[in-house]
Amino acid sequence: MAKLTKKTVFNAHVPKAETPMDKTTRIVREMVNEEAEQRQIKNARLRKTRLERDANILSEACPPKPVKKR
Repeated sequence: MAKLTKKTVFNAHVPKAETPMDKTTRIVREMVNEEAEQRQIKNARLRKTRLERDANILSEACPPKPVKKR
């Protein structure tokens, strides 16, 4: 086992610097996530509009038939 001293026990962990490839990867992931979020919002809006339109078309196209009495 290694000898424990102040330097080994309380060694401050210094994060390594971000490489250019890491920076590019981070930026691209942010862009992709942002585009995906915008796409989901757009799809939800279009889905809602389509469902409302379909509901209106069905209610206007098929009026209830009168019941015939015998």
